[in-house]
Amino acid sequence: MATIKKQMIKRADGSYSQRGLWDNIRANKGSGKKPTAEMLKQEKKIKKARTGAWQRAEGKSPSGGLNAKGRASLKAEGHNIKPPQPGGGPRKRSFCARMSGMKKKLTSSKTANDPNSRINKSLRKWKC
Repeated sequence: MATIKKQMIKRADGSYSQRGLWDNIRANKGSGKKPTAEMLKQEKKIKKARTGAWQRAEGKSPSGGLNAKGRASLKAEGHNIKPPQPGGGPRKRSFCARMSGMKKKLTSSKTANDPNSRINKSLRKWKC
């Protein structure tokens, strides 16, 4: 049985560790070599895990605002965000006043008139 010997690398902090995925990617960067499919797949997984769901499509509601998964990812980062309050109350009045004002600032832009813009979707969701 052949043993595979891993290459040890000296890190910036003075410690030594085995050569890993990121080391392979950095070594190939600018060398003209293309990273393997496995390396790209792993890199994509790592990047996806780094950002919260609220920043990606899976954390956003198609009808505007964040869905439960997006709110949960923000809560994990230390934020306290609540679901929309379309029924009424002080949170709704405050939100509608702030967001309607922002929409008025966008009157000359395409975003204000686009029914699929995030601001218009959220105003519809909150029933402003």
